[in-house]
Amino acid sequence: MSFPPEYPAARVVASPNHGERLRPIRLLILHYTGMPTTEAALKLLCSPEAEVSAHYLVDEDGGVLQLVPEARRAWHAGRGFWAGETDINSASIGIEVVHPGHRDPHPYYRAQIAGVVELARDVCARNGIAPRGVLAHSDTAVSRKIDPGEFFPWETLASAGVGHWVAPAPLAGDAGLGEGDEGAAVLALQRGLAAYGYDLGASGRYDEATARVVAAFQRHFRTERVDGRADESTQATLRGLLAKTQRLPDFA
Repeated sequence: MSFPPEYPAARVVASPNHGERLRPIRLLILHYTGMPTTEAALKLLCSPEAEVSAHYLVDEDGGVLQLVPEARRAWHAGRGFWAGETDINSASIGIEVVHPGHRDPHPYYRAQIAGVVELARDVCARNGIAPRGVLAHSDTAVSRKIDPGEFFPWETLASAGVGHWVAPAPLAGDAGLGEGDEGAAVLALQRGLAAYGYDLGASGRYDEATARVVAAFQRHFRTERVDGRADESTQATLRGLLAKTQRLPDFA
């Protein structure tokens, strides 16, 4: 199926892997491909047997390929959750960024991130996606995914107007909360993470699920140490994001 590109700078390479969109678009999900080359990623994303795709693929030099029309449901996010939404594929646009991922965790290329920024600006503007709706795959699938990784430059995107961000609070050397802890502080943390959008119940007990969500939060918003422990830096960064959220319209 051929179609005209919706992002003017994109070249179309059509993938057969898509279906009917069942939700309004309100999220933009960013991924790394986890593959060494654009060619390898493109082969996978266009393979009917693989049953995986994305709307866009951004090369290392910032070039953009469009694989699926935005009106269609690309198969990029899988099982997930964000702020009550469970059909993430239907509610989102997916951008894959060519990068080997945690197999070779190095910085993304400057030209590539510039390409991501311009593409994301265009997608968000045309689809009315607010900053709080720009997410990592790991935000929506905390038990399964860690992409686009703690080396993805979210602050650079935010400085260009893409995504929701506050400066992360500095590390303070405290041990913070961790698995096995219980009580009001844990309950407040869980409620805060759930209020921001993460899939987490409020039990007052710091369990494995809480640690996974905290690590996902750190991977996006406080990358200096990703360990699943809610130290004061992590908690302060969350409080800053929630305070900023109160001054913004809801992204839904």
